[in-house]
Amino acid sequence: ELLPEKQAGIFESIEEVMAAEEPAELRPRPPVVTIMGHVDHGKTKLLDAIRSTKVAEGEAGGITQHIGAYQVEVHGRKISFLDTPGHEAFTAMRARGAQVTDIVVLVVAADDGVMPQTLEAIAHVKAAKVPMIVAINKIDSAGANPDRVRQELATADVLVEQWGGEVPSVEVSAKLRKNIDGLLEIILLVADIEEFKANPEKPAAGTIVEAELDKNRGPVATVLVQNGTLRPDDIVLVGSTFGKIRAMFNDSGKRLRHAEPSTPVEILGLTDVPKAGDILQVVPDLGLAREIGAQRQRQRQAEQMGSQTKAVSLDDLYSRIQAGQVKDLNILLKADVSGSIGAIEHSLKQINSKHTEVQLRMIHTGTGAISESDVNLATASNALIIGFNVRPDPAARKLADQNGIEIRFYNIIYQLIENLEQALVGMLAPEEREVINGFAEVRNTFRLPSREIVAGLYVTDGKINRNDLVRVLRNGVVIHDGRLSSLKRFKDDVRDVQSGYECGAIVDSFPDVQDGDTMEFYRKEKVERTA
Repeated sequence: ELLPEKQAGIFESIEEVMAAEEPAELRPRPPVVTIMGHVDHGKTKLLDAIRSTKVAEGEAGGITQHIGAYQVEVHGRKISFLDTPGHEAFTAMRARGAQVTDIVVLVVAADDGVMPQTLEAIAHVKAAKVPMIVAINKIDSAGANPDRVRQELATADVLVEQWGGEVPSVEVSAKLRKNIDGLLEIILLVADIEEFKANPEKPAAGTIVEAELDKNRGPVATVLVQNGTLRPDDIVLVGSTFGKIRAMFNDSGKRLRHAEPSTPVEILGLTDVPKAGDILQVVPDLGLAREIGAQRQRQRQAEQMGSQTKAVSLDDLYSRIQAGQVKDLNILLKADVSGSIGAIEHSLKQINSKHTEVQLRMIHTGTGAISESDVNLATASNALIIGFNVRPDPAARKLADQNGIEIRFYNIIYQLIENLEQALVGMLAPEEREVINGFAEVRNTFRLPSREIVAGLYVTDGKINRNDLVRVLRNGVVIHDGRLSSLKRFKDDVRDVQSGYECGAIVDSFPDVQDGDTMEFYRKEKVERTA
């Protein structure tokens, strides 16, 4: 029999915890900041610069611990930073239902300007509806051009204050430690406007930022306290694990007696290693914690065995529209070239003008293979992924399967638009569904006297079959879709080759196979629609 968690005063999310609070009892709390931006634009350097110039009083000289987050002091006020820079970690947390970030600082290099990962980060921030500050870094570099950066940001629909918009921007040099104070003051200004609050008088609730098994100390977890105050000897429930807090440390390794809202602390005393994104909550006694922990463990196992997915799919879109469950269909589009993206976006606007009951919302577009980061964003935003002439890498496909995220593949724009329109009115015809059998890497190639190219393959995943259909991918983009004309091991013809083995293959009518290409082997099955 299930123990009602609500009756025991246990909540599923921090949002639920905060909703139960009396507004009059809430007090201002420090902001929690995540730094994002393109690779090599100075995210980590900026974090280091902030940390080294503004370590909280009394912490100087302490040994820096990597606990996944840290706190600095500015004019007697605190700011917490999550030091897992990048939108991947941020959205992976959101995909698990955890929102810990209050403000995002988007770092853009003054010389490079807006780059693909900058655009990706912007999409993730907008999807999360979190306030953003732009830090234009590397203003000391030779090719620095902050005005060009602001112009490029405007093109990406991020209008900074200097251009009449609402997004604050500040010029900094992490390398020279220049104008770090200016950035921190803007963070505090945004925090004042947003009025982040919590109730420090309640038992603590927070989110796990990272966790590991330490061979000397046992399960160790970093928790960001989001409401209440956490203390040693508190009994806590964390996801499906629990424990009594033996000790708490800050990022300087100093033992703490209490941790108020927005404080990141490392805790010892859990019975097992929790997952990042799990909610920590103080409970009255160990027996209750143990019972609910075991109950959640059973529920998790049941969910993994069944395919409980809330993600939207084209198959059931119409029935969910009729039931009033869907008002917007979020779409994440990846394509081979930007020209394809423009054409598809134009067509989607035309669909939106015809079908007012559901609007198609493009939450992110980009070129290249579908990545794990894309799947996490789709999970967090309950979105459908569309691949136009591109495929997911194996890790992204596995994550999409786990999270119940539908990925649709097209190579003709007309077909994509027709499918979306048919789904909106419940008229999708029976479809052919692809079943992926295996993947192989091209390790080398050689040409036969017949001019055909033999690809030396290493099967990385699954099993490949002589009769399979095969796609050749280069950097995640489909460059050929066809069949094999030959599959051999050594000099013998074979029907199939398992993962971990090498073989030689000839792709029918395709002489352009190159080292480093990936081959995706699949078959098609007819599937009747249930909607």
